[in-house]
Amino acid sequence: MTRIGYETVSRVPSVVEYMRLRSVAGLSAFSEEAAGKGLAGTLYGVVIEHEGAAVGMGRLIGDGGCFVQVVDIAVDPRYQGQGLGKAIMSELTSFITEHLPASAYISLIADIPANSLYEKFGFEETAPRSVGMARRAG
Repeated sequence: MTRIGYETVSRVPSVVEYMRLRSVAGLSAFSEEAAGKGLAGTLYGVVIEHEGAAVGMGRLIGDGGCFVQVVDIAVDPRYQGQGLGKAIMSELTSFITEHLPASAYISLIADIPANSLYEKFGFEETAPRSVGMARRAG
């Protein structure tokens, strides 16, 4: 990313950064223990830093061959509207293209209106042939 004062770093966010960014971006909360375990399973991560602080993040999780999921796209609301989400998706998409088999199935669950961002990177709704389903462990 070339915006002045911003740096895009290929790394997994720390537990503290992760929990803070999810919270301020309005994403669901996880315990510190769950966050630590989840982050350890990251296939690829990207963090956008501004003046040394994490202001955006995104991750890829999965088996690295057949199935990969885009998760945790989050930008601190104070920094939204500057193309940071697009920069995060661009980094993740580059990793997908350069490091994963062409046959890998890349999926995500899109909150509206973020789906319009993901469409710019080639993601399409799967309905009606399939629908997203989810549940909590507990």
